[in-house]
Amino acid sequence: MNKIEKGRPGHIKAQKNRYLAGALAEFGIVIGLLVFGYVQTKTKLNLFTLFAILGCLPASKMLAEFITMAPHKGILPEKYEEIKAHAPLLIDIYDLIITSSEKVMPVSAVIITGHMVCGYTENPKTNEVKCAEHIKETLENNHYDKVTVKIFHDYKAFLARVDGLNSMASVEKKEPGKRETNMKALILTLSM
Repeated sequence: MNKIEKGRPGHIKAQKNRYLAGALAEFGIVIGLLVFGYVQTKTKLNLFTLFAILGCLPASKMLAEFITMAPHKGILPEKYEEIKAHAPLLIDIYDLIITSSEKVMPVSAVIITGHMVCGYTENPKTNEVKCAEHIKETLENNHYDKVTVKIFHDYKAFLARVDGLNSMASVEKKEPGKRETNMKALILTLSM
């Protein structure tokens, strides 16, 4: 199975499958160790029980990651194709679950150009203002000043903004550069 890169459509689904399979496998190993140790020694006070207990830590971490991602869905293929068609000259990112110290905020798509970051979220629980502030603060902390960040719940308004940004990029005839690529990498670090 090919690994889907973070920021590409289908990443959330692939990660959920990976975390679920990992948690099941790791808990299976834990149970196997417990059973094997008990069958061999006829007591639960053995070294295999200790290994099983220690094995619960990574298994629990994998399960926690799955539980965090489980309610979130990735971008629909039709919307991905439509956004891609509207933004051929811009850097795009999809299937993000932005995490801050207070919130988990799913964002379906992000477009980056120059001094503008524009995102779209389908999830009504995502606070667009807090999400934009978190992204902007992270960019500023990494010396990307004077960047405007706007997150939309309204898909048509988002597409209109993307069209405008793409038009500006076509007039300027400027390819996305190192700045935009580095901004993309920073935004990806905010996502699970």
